[in-house]
Formats: sequence, structure tokens, C-alpha cells
Amino acid sequence: MQKLVFISLSFIFLLSCGSSKSKINTKKSPTKTTGTKKTSISPLALKVVDNAKSYKGTRYKYGGTTKKGMDCSGLIYTAFKEEQIVFPRISKDMATHGKWVDIKKVQKGDLLFFATKKGSRTVNHVGLVTTARTGHVEFIHSSTSKGVIISNLAEKYWYFAFVQARRVF
Repeated sequence: MQKLVFISLSFIFLLSCGSSKSKINTKKSPTKTTGTKKTSISPLALKVVDNAKSYKGTRYKYGGTTKKGMDCSGLIYTAFKEEQIVFPRISKDMATHGKWVDIKKVQKGDLLFFATKKGSRTVNHVGLVTTARTGHVEFIHSSTSKGVIISNLAEKYWYFAFVQARRVF
């Protein structure tokens, strides 16, 4: 099933991004045991998370994609780009890639999408899961007030702004 998802995603990336090369790894991923269920976390997903974490503390800058400043989608775009993965630049566009994941089944490397504008459910913010265990999900993102930080999905603001989770790897 994962190979099918991988092949589908690769095909989508190639169609939408021309002939850009991607280093997506097709080797078996290590498994992580959570209770009685085994879930596989892609080594590439772990690299993307590490890339994003390297920007922790970077100030917020609308449209930014560098250590000088970045916005939420710029952080994700850059973390993917460092692994030669072409990914959309805008959070709303990112929210259409990958496979929808139930919030109870998110894992490290999944993307979380939020609607932070009052009275709207349109995606305008994205974060990358850094920690996921039953009842506890943390994600890295770029906040307008604090820059690149790690937040907890259980925080009231993020809990109510949450729209969906997606798995790209």
C-alpha cells in the first residue's frame, strides 16, 4: 500500500513540477511500535523534520524562506527543498498533497493544516509534526509573533484552528 502511495505521489510531483529530481527513498522504512500497532516512519520524513528544526528561533518574515526570516509555508517548503523535494510554496496548496490522516493516527513528519482567520475554515497555516503519541502532538511552524517554534496541538488556539492532517511520506 505504501509503495502505491509513493508511486502516486511521485507521479503527481513529476506532473506538477516538470522534471525536477527527488531523492524519495523506496527502501523499507524502520517501524515504530505504538501500543499493539506498528507504524512506519519514512527516513526521508525524519530528515525533513530535522531540517525544519534547524530553523527553530528564526524570526517570522512573510514570504521568507531563509534563516533571516520565514513564514509557515516557507519553513515547510525549505525543509522539503533541502531534501531535493519540490513541494508547493503556499499552505493552501500544500493541503492538497499527500494522503489525509486521522488526527489520532498522525506521526512524526505529517503536516498539520490550520485556519487561523476568524470565521473561516480556509487553510492559511501549516506545521510539521515533530512528536506524536496518543493524546500529545507537537509541531514546528513559524508564528507571526514568535517565529519558528514548536507548539502543542492541545493548546486551545491550535486545537480550534485545526483543519486537517496529511501524510506526504
